[in-house]
Amino acid sequence: MLGKFFKKKEKDKDIVLYAPVDGELVPLEEVPDPVFAQKMMGDGVAIHPANDVVTAPLDGEIIQLSETKHAIGIRGANGVEILIHIGLDTVNLKGEGFTAHIHEGDRVKKGDKLVSFDTKMIEEKATGTIIPIIITNTNDMSEIHAEAKQTVAAGENVILTVKSK
Repeated sequence: MLGKFFKKKEKDKDIVLYAPVDGELVPLEEVPDPVFAQKMMGDGVAIHPANDVVTAPLDGEIIQLSETKHAIGIRGANGVEILIHIGLDTVNLKGEGFTAHIHEGDRVKKGDKLVSFDTKMIEEKATGTIIPIIITNTNDMSEIHAEAKQTVAAGENVILTVKSK
C-alpha cells in the first residue's frame, strides 16, 4: 500500500504541457531568433500559430503577464516555469493587438483562454508570429522531452513532458 503512495508522489514530478495554440509544432532551433533558437532562455518548442488565441498548456498559476501582453509566465505543480512568447519582436507593439484574459496571480486550468492577439498586425509590424514555449527554469528540471514536428490542436496534443529533479 505504501508503495503505491510513494509512486504517486514520484509521478507528481512529471508534467505534460499541451499545445497552447493550434498550429505547426517545430523544434526551438528553428525559431528565427538566436535568443530562442540557441536556448538562452531555456529549452522548449515553438508553434507557428493557425489561430489567434493562446490557452493554458497546463493547470498552474500565472506568475507573469508582461505589460505589453505578448508574454505570459505560468508555474506548474512540479515547479516548472513556462514562458509563452507570442511572436518575435512583439514587445515593440507596446500591447497593441493583444488582449489579456488573465492577471498575475490567477490560477488557470489547461485550456483556459490567456491572451488573444491580432495575427495580421503581428505579421505587418513585428518580425514573426511564431510562439516559443520555453521552460525558463530548465536547470531545475531533470528531463525535458519535446514532441516531434507535427500539427497540433490547443489543449489536445502534448508538446512537452517535463520532469522535475
